[in-house]
This record gives sequence, C-alpha cells and structure tokens, in this order.
Amino acid sequence: MPEQAGSGRRNRRRGRLSRDLVLTTALALVDREGLSGLSMRRLAAELGVEAMALYRYAAGKDALLDGLVEAVFTELLESLENLEPEPLEDLEELDWRGELHRTVRDIHRAALRHPQVVPLLATRMLAVPLTRRPRAVLRVQERLLALLARAGFDDHRTQLAYRAVVAWGLGYVFVELTAVVDDPEEPEPAIRLGLHRLPARELPHLRATVPALAEPAGEEVLAAGLDALLDRFLDGSGREAMT
Repeated sequence: MPEQAGSGRRNRRRGRLSRDLVLTTALALVDREGLSGLSMRRLAAELGVEAMALYRYAAGKDALLDGLVEAVFTELLESLENLEPEPLEDLEELDWRGELHRTVRDIHRAALRHPQVVPLLATRMLAVPLTRRPRAVLRVQERLLALLARAGFDDHRTQLAYRAVVAWGLGYVFVELTAVVDDPEEPEPAIRLGLHRLPARELPHLRATVPALAEPAGEEVLAAGLDALLDRFLDGSGREAMT
C-alpha cells in the first residue's frame, strides 16, 4: 500500500511537468552548480521525478544543453518584449540604433546573469546548424537583422554588419567573463592574480594588462565598441557608407 501511494505521488509530479519547468529548473541548477553538476538524473531529483520522465522534454544531454541556451534566450526575449508597446515590425519611425544598443546590452546582461551557460553560446552554436537552433535564438537573430535592415543598409551590408555586431557582442561577453584571478583567497594583488606566473620579459604587455582584465569593463565600453562598428557602415550623416 505505501508503494502504491508513493507511485501516485510520482505520477502527480510527472503530470505537472512541462518543457518550461524542466528548462527553468535546469537553468537554476546550472547557475548554482555549474554545467558539471547537470545530468538527467540530477535534474530529475531536483524535480522530484524519475529520470525517464524527462526524456519527453529533452531527448538526451545534448538536447538539455540546447534547452539551456533556449531558456537564456527566452528570458532575453521576454525582457525585450516587455518594454515594447507593440511588435517590432509595427513600430513607426523606429530608433533602430537605440533598439540595437538595447538588444546587445540585454544579451550582455542575460549572459552575466547566467555565466555558467555562456560556454554553450559558443559550443552549441558551433555544433548545431542554424535552422535547428531553438526558436528563441532564431528570433533574437531575426531581431538584429531587422534592426540593421531598418538602418537602410542593402542586403550585403546588412549581412556584414550583422556578423560584426554578433562577433562584438558575444566576444565582449567572453572577455568580460574570462577567468583571471588565480587565487581568490590571497589578499596580495599580484599573487592573487598570479602575475608571478607570467615572465615579465616574455609577456610584458599581457602582464601589464591582467589587473585591468580582472575587472569587468561594463556596458559603457560595450556601447562604445558597438557605435564604432556601426559608424564603420555609416557616413557622418547617418547614411550608409559606400566604401
């Protein structure tokens, strides 16, 4: 009789499962314990179900990793769309540059909220063909392209600008999150950063830069770099540059 009651509780828990619940729980678990702490068994325990119950929502570990990327981009889309009075394509006289800045800034903020997932933004994009990526990822990519198209670029220059903006935005996140501190418990700054491991004669510039790399540069530098890229594709009057 107790075994039947326990089975009933598991069935009720399983009945409450959804893809959204599975992915948000997986994201919270990775935020807390890192990617190494994620497994189907560990996630199932977190949800109070048997591991087999999860395969309806993620076919395996790779699908779960893709789901983590989906969860971060879904959160990003919600933050973008909550501030828009109407769909992007319906806005008139859109400040495309301001919206592009907001989108890149929010990508940066979403990544910093979930730093443990950031490696997947590279590895899963390299492993999964574009058309097989989660819909939330594709919608953010579509948004960037739509904003650049609204700037008046032709198709070729839109594609070039898109590559530049994505490379800058994601690359900036990777640099911001680069592991620099060698010994967090060490109060002496030079030892804390491990500068003694960098030969001064062989690596003088890197050694001098490490203290700055240990501190995030923030959104101001992100915005300045984005403007420099956009100016590359526009002349001084805001028109598309032809050279």
